[in-house]
Amino acid sequence: PAAIAHERDERIKRLAGKIDRVIVDAPCSGLGTLRRNPDLKWRQSPQSIAEMAVKQAAILASAARLLKPGGRLVYATCSLMREENEAIAEGFTSQNPGFAVLPAAEALAPLKLADAASLCIGPGGQYLRLWPHRHDTDGFFAAVWIKK
Repeated sequence: PAAIAHERDERIKRLAGKIDRVIVDAPCSGLGTLRRNPDLKWRQSPQSIAEMAVKQAAILASAARLLKPGGRLVYATCSLMREENEAIAEGFTSQNPGFAVLPAAEALAPLKLADAASLCIGPGGQYLRLWPHRHDTDGFFAAVWIKK
């Protein structure tokens, strides 16, 4: 395991195309943690979320360069905002034909979780989505791709 500090980290060039698994724990608005951090709602704005989305897309694109064929890329946030989640995932998928979406329902299947389908949203259980009011957790989102 190796932690990459940012999307311009020097190790990205050295490790490009050599990694089996990359998880992008993206910086985000944190709005999935409102239950624990109610003051966040006063510190976010549509502009700050839009700025964060630009950063998230850049980090995801940079992280994708690390993967070798067959490698798995996971993008995750603790946000409930579509702009930080589905929009980023959909944009990455459309701009990167060398990656195939691995539906979250499929990725969870080997774990034999009871009612795993209830954790997934989108066609075919495309994304993982945890809701505070349904799952008694913070709000989370994840998308998974396999490099062709």
